[in-house]
Amino acid sequence: MELSPMMKQYMGIKEQYKDCILFFRLGDFYEMFFEDALIASKEMEVTLTGKNCGQEERAPMCGVPFHSADTYIARLVDKGYKVAICEQVEDPATAKGIVKREVVQVITPGTVISQTMLNEKENNYLASVFVSQNGVGLSYCDISTGELNVTDINGFDTFDTIVNQLVRIKPKEIILNASAETLVDLEEIRTNTDAYLNLLNEAYYVPAAATSAILRQFSVKSMLGIGMRECEVAVQSLGGLLSYLFDSRKHSLGHITRLNYYDIGNYMSLDKATIKNLELTETLYEKKISGSLLGILDKTHTAMGSRKLKQWIREPLNRAEGIQKRLDAVETLVNDVVLRNNLKDGLKRIYDLERLIGRVSFGNANGKDLLALRNSIAILPEIKSDLASCGNVYLEEIENGMDSLEQVYETIEASIVEDPGFTIKDGGIIKPGYSEELDGIKFSIRDGQKWIAELEGIEKERTGIKNLKVGFNKVFGYYIEITKSNYEMTPDNYIRKQTLSNCERFITPELKEMESLVLNAETKINQLEYELFLGIRTFVQGYVNEIQTTSQAIATLDALVSFAEVSGKFSYVKPKINTGDQLIIEKGRHPVVEQIIKDGVFVCNDTYVDGDTSSLLLITGPNMAGKSTYMRQTALIVLMAQIGCFVPCESAEIGVVDRIYTRIGASDNLTQGQSTFYVEMSELAYILNTSTEKSLIILDEIGRGTSTYDGLSIAFAVVEHLCHQDKGTRTLFATHYHELTGLEHTMKGLKNLNVEVAEENGNIVFLHKIIEGSASRSYGIHVAKLAGVPRTVLEAAELKLLELEAGIFEGGAKPKEEARPKEQVQLSFFESINDPLVQRIKGLNLMDITPSEAIKILEELKEAAK
Repeated sequence: MELSPMMKQYMGIKEQYKDCILFFRLGDFYEMFFEDALIASKEMEVTLTGKNCGQEERAPMCGVPFHSADTYIARLVDKGYKVAICEQVEDPATAKGIVKREVVQVITPGTVISQTMLNEKENNYLASVFVSQNGVGLSYCDISTGELNVTDINGFDTFDTIVNQLVRIKPKEIILNASAETLVDLEEIRTNTDAYLNLLNEAYYVPAAATSAILRQFSVKSMLGIGMRECEVAVQSLGGLLSYLFDSRKHSLGHITRLNYYDIGNYMSLDKATIKNLELTETLYEKKISGSLLGILDKTHTAMGSRKLKQWIREPLNRAEGIQKRLDAVETLVNDVVLRNNLKDGLKRIYDLERLIGRVSFGNANGKDLLALRNSIAILPEIKSDLASCGNVYLEEIENGMDSLEQVYETIEASIVEDPGFTIKDGGIIKPGYSEELDGIKFSIRDGQKWIAELEGIEKERTGIKNLKVGFNKVFGYYIEITKSNYEMTPDNYIRKQTLSNCERFITPELKEMESLVLNAETKINQLEYELFLGIRTFVQGYVNEIQTTSQAIATLDALVSFAEVSGKFSYVKPKINTGDQLIIEKGRHPVVEQIIKDGVFVCNDTYVDGDTSSLLLITGPNMAGKSTYMRQTALIVLMAQIGCFVPCESAEIGVVDRIYTRIGASDNLTQGQSTFYVEMSELAYILNTSTEKSLIILDEIGRGTSTYDGLSIAFAVVEHLCHQDKGTRTLFATHYHELTGLEHTMKGLKNLNVEVAEENGNIVFLHKIIEGSASRSYGIHVAKLAGVPRTVLEAAELKLLELEAGIFEGGAKPKEEARPKEQVQLSFFESINDPLVQRIKGLNLMDITPSEAIKILEELKEAAK
């Protein structure tokens, strides 16, 4: 049997969007059919029904009301589905045959613009990665705000850099050229970012097509016009991104008006391990903002400011001038409480300008959105006035970046009523006095509306029916309703219109005539109001650049005010910034731990590290004593300083850091067949291969994932590598390998620190104070006791520890040295070797030996070794 005409239309559109769930508009509902219906009904938890489609069996069908579709679409997108929205693109009343329908947008995790589907405090980034043998192009965009960034990546650690950049950006969706699958590890990207990965046809990334898409978007004739280098991989990445967005949104991207072409070196580089281990924007295990650095620092009052502050935390500055500029502005705001409070009051009343202008550009903004824009603009003169004479150069620059937007304010103020409806086609949105034509039509039907409004009272009095009602619905129009108990009192001129279970509905010739007059006029009014509103919205679109510039200024100001608020509240101090290599922190505190500590007072600690005499701080002491907290707080204080915030300590001098590395904790990556030790060594290799003398490295327990001797050997070699350079890399290294502490007097730059512990009657108390020198013991059994290990196990461990320290093994006797298999003998880095062969080798003067003599000596040593 042949499909019905409507189902033929559906199948034709579905064929073009096979990878999407098709939301097919039928009246007031979006319907899904066949396989889409089976999937959607399960994922959205809606009832699965059926529909006659011209075939013997009914087609599986489910649907959702169009006015609540966003909620259901969000569920599908969150679960990794693409959704194609198919709308009626002509008026059913005038259509001949089947109403024309088209897909007007494809919604994926990175192309969401609906206000109800977005987190106002997070950017919703779509990233585009183009991978080739010549390098990698990376671009990313938040379509809801118009922000667009692009860069290119080259070098031996290209893949690590890609992953680290994507972790920093945290996109919701990543698109890649199809051939990238053979060049990079997609599973590692997916695992580290939790993003939706989408491999695109190579046609999106053809250089000529990519270039054309970029030039068309920005209306320029060359890349120089938008400040972009002629870098092929960057062009291909960006062009593919813009083409994908256009295909998804199906119309102009008018609010994407500027491009930020950046070098990765413009900011402090933070790798994925550092972002995670320092808990910069979310906690390590619960993935919550509360308990992270962001949770402490974010006291912003606008959604724009919150997004900006989060971006700053992930992109610390690495130029002293830029850092100082922010710090000076924060200082002004800390010292001037009146100014800060005035700014806070103003910021609280500003809506999300970035996303408002995005909705205006997409044609999604309604009357309430324009009022929110007007109300935000109304606050700008107050903020500009406060900043204009504040005395700080950066704050005055921010003020200059804010446009007063007077024309936008005046237009919206003159045109939009104070309480418009949510829809823009049902009228009630334009103020009286804005349009003479509109006012004339409204005046012409005023008498008719008044007549209908008074009809109920007149008919009650005329008929004597007390509960008579005049009502209206979209199907039957105006009607007079009489309950069946009063049916006998119905006047002769009433014409039955509808019968219900407990009442009858009637019309009269006069009511029908007046209805025709009023409804025809109301249709004209609604259409005219709709057209007027579109004109107003188009006018506002002309100010996209000015509104975006103003929103960026507001976001920056809000982030700085937040820094000042936190700094004043928690007694942070302004750090001194320079280009040297010293990090000097007096009485430093961990910004998060000090706020969540429940019992007692946070113990402050000093830090001094440089590139010369104290380049590597070797920290020993028991677990739970505070080594990790101390190292993390040092890293966080440096990072806070370089984002422009005051820091938790009594004083700080920060030599600018180009990268912060952390190797903390142990975790398997079993899905990729990687053990704890392999992951640890991979992260270590990345640090050693990419760190510079301007970096800061935090290492916790290197080498513990393997045997004691192997781990000790690796730890020793790492220490030697970091110290034995012309200039040591600033490093904090926590370890349980107490043998390493003996290197302090032989290795340049190494300095021993330990965590002070008080021992009393066999119990220990952690004092959390970092002091010079090395720890005498690890106190592992004491920590086990605190953790609740059974007493019998503790006693057995105590006994075994005494035996091991005394050199006693199985059987209760010390083993004879010759009983140990030779292959188990491990040379020590820290004891002098008295073996004759070693002594002979040490005594050789290589400068005085001829090649023939060297061969002869080598033969003798070989024979002696046997």
